[in-house]
Amino acid sequence: MVFLIGAIAHADTLRIATYNTELHRDGPGLFLRDLVRGEDDQITAVLAVIAHSDADVLALQGIDYDLTNEALSRFAEATGYPHYFALRPNTGLPTGLDMDGDGRRGGPRDAQGYGRFSGQGGMAVLSRFPIDIANVGDLSSLLWTDFPNALLPEVNGTPFPSEEAQAVQRLSTTGHWIVPIDAPGGTFHLMTFHASPPVFDGPEDRNGKRNHDEIRLWQHVLDGGIGPPPPGPFVIAGDANLDPEDGSGLREGIRNLLSDQRLTNPSPRGHFGTDTVDWDDPVPGNLRVSYVLPSTHWRVVDSGVLWPAPDDALADTVATASRHRLVWADLTLDPAGGGE
Repeated sequence: MVFLIGAIAHADTLRIATYNTELHRDGPGLFLRDLVRGEDDQITAVLAVIAHSDADVLALQGIDYDLTNEALSRFAEATGYPHYFALRPNTGLPTGLDMDGDGRRGGPRDAQGYGRFSGQGGMAVLSRFPIDIANVGDLSSLLWTDFPNALLPEVNGTPFPSEEAQAVQRLSTTGHWIVPIDAPGGTFHLMTFHASPPVFDGPEDRNGKRNHDEIRLWQHVLDGGIGPPPPGPFVIAGDANLDPEDGSGLREGIRNLLSDQRLTNPSPRGHFGTDTVDWDDPVPGNLRVSYVLPSTHWRVVDSGVLWPAPDDALADTVATASRHRLVWADLTLDPAGGGE
């Protein structure tokens, strides 16, 4: 028997994953160039990791965007995914202003989100199932000043770096998307993002506060305070750039999200427990920064961090691909879940 909750048959198990590929390059078009040449060890390794993960829907971060999606279409073809989606990210999007308070304009930190060019290190979605592109919700243009109870940075009681800069500063470093996926039996919503690292700033803690509010945005969406919440099952999947226990940042942001009663925290594990990134320096070291958080409509069948032991045959490939590790969860709809 197949039970229906909302619109999705609960007998269908879906693997949802998120992966910061770090496929960003130093200039526009270079990722496409390297992809076409087929000789780049990192791209080859990333493709192997994705193939090994066997996800049905995959949220990507750290992948360069181009206006025609030529690179993404070729990448999707190489991975075997028939459906793909990306929007222009805030990374590298010029503002014409001094956004980091260094007294200069036009640097990578003066864009809406850090980037040497528009689209550097963007996001994308790959899917085995159709993506309802016409009904994607894009919150990426939301101004930080318009966010309820925003933790806007100040120095000596004045806006940092300036009132002019804060008036145009978007909340999303990269993007916040709500992407409808037409899975077998019905639709669920993938809520994906890539938040700012809560470091590389001064005592004003601009990046730390922005990171906190970028994470908190999802709870405002679920509250109905910013646009309509997803009507049924959803999964938050992305790189929050924040560990609930270790490293820099305002950790209550991710702790509050992980403890939200509308979500399940699978706590997926790999060789280094729940950690999802290998930053080589002693500080901060390994951290948990990537998350797959299903709504309570779902039952978690299994989950994991694709971080093999050092003696595993896949270990070198995973390390070559990215400092980040792919995170996945196998989900099926729970007949008693989601308040239905």
